[in-house]
Amino acid sequence: MTLRVASIADLDAIMALEHSSFPTDAWSSDTMAAELRSTHNVYLVDEVDGAVIGYGGVRALQGGSDADIQTIALDPAYRGAGRGRSLLRALLQTAVDRGAREMFLEVRADNPGAEGLYLSEGFAELGRRPRYYQPDDVDAIVMRLDLRAWQQPAVPQKEQA
Repeated sequence: MTLRVASIADLDAIMALEHSSFPTDAWSSDTMAAELRSTHNVYLVDEVDGAVIGYGGVRALQGGSDADIQTIALDPAYRGAGRGRSLLRALLQTAVDRGAREMFLEVRADNPGAEGLYLSEGFAELGRRPRYYQPDDVDAIVMRLDLRAWQQPAVPQKEQA
């Protein structure tokens, strides 16, 4: 797995994945370019043999206490092999490195795979935004993760005598 910081040179590859992953509500190239250029964001790409097969972004202001996952997308041919989880964890670590203590995101209610990934990493549902994703009228599930708990190493259990 090769994760690296995205640059504006990755825009076309990112937009191809954006349109295939989010056909009805893809971001515009101008919006994505602004995301890539913002000093408040870090976007990562996942590459295989030099081809971008996934990307994700986090908005985490340096020294801010909270951060937001902006988007994550992965070529369907590479799903289910842990690449999405690795990308998510790298974005979470980026936020921790910038000082964030909480992470927030919205996920489509009709995307159980993504929701399951977030739950398995410790995110909890805060609420729902009805009909948030347009034009599909799909609810957004708003989720939160305590990054301080997420980064704590597991404490081994003492053996019972």
